[in-house]
Amino acid sequence: MSVALWVVVPYIALTIFVVGHVWRWRVDQFGWTTRTTQVLESRLLRLGSPLFHLGAFAAIGGHVLGLLVPKAWTAAVGIDDHLYHLVSVVAGTVAGLMVVAGLALLLARRLTSPRVRRTTTRADKVLFAVLAVVIVLGMSATVGANLLGGGYDYRATIAVWFRGVLTLRPDASLMDGVPLVFQLHAMSAWLLAAIWPFTRLVHVWSAPVAYLWRPYVVYRRRLPRAKSMT
Repeated sequence: MSVALWVVVPYIALTIFVVGHVWRWRVDQFGWTTRTTQVLESRLLRLGSPLFHLGAFAAIGGHVLGLLVPKAWTAAVGIDDHLYHLVSVVAGTVAGLMVVAGLALLLARRLTSPRVRRTTTRADKVLFAVLAVVIVLGMSATVGANLLGGGYDYRATIAVWFRGVLTLRPDASLMDGVPLVFQLHAMSAWLLAAIWPFTRLVHVWSAPVAYLWRPYVVYRRRLPRAKSMT
């Protein structure tokens, strides 16, 4: 069971993630979009979208630092366990609250605006449900275990296991003694990766980064032509 959960499931999810994106691009390029509904309702979107996206970027950055950067590396630059724990808990809590608030506003927008609700697909409903589970479990781990509880050093177990999965040297035994909330959070994250290619999340790979250095677009008023004399 341990091997199935922490070796087989991750590789199945990663395979679906990669193959699914290739398939989606080949058969549904016109559907490779956020399916924006900004013209239908903008008041809640104007507040909820920045909160959700900024919080998500911060949370992803924290996960990259915590899972991909070995503990020895942060220690080598003078960041001890206490300082790392303090920064990660505070930053993780703030980022998590932003994500929760943003997602709550976006979901409220879907429920309260009839026009937006009619554009919500089955894939959207599945995505929102999975996102909610991932976020709730992540906040439970950050706030419940590491802020209010006794704390758990996931860099000694989960991070090592995760890097092993990416380097094709997974060690399922590292996850055996991990607290349940962290295990559930990891499994829900793999589920999110598996459904990613079939949802609006594909727009992440089409972010208009080139806008940062493209030339400005200059708009000029087109004056009405003078009427010809008759």
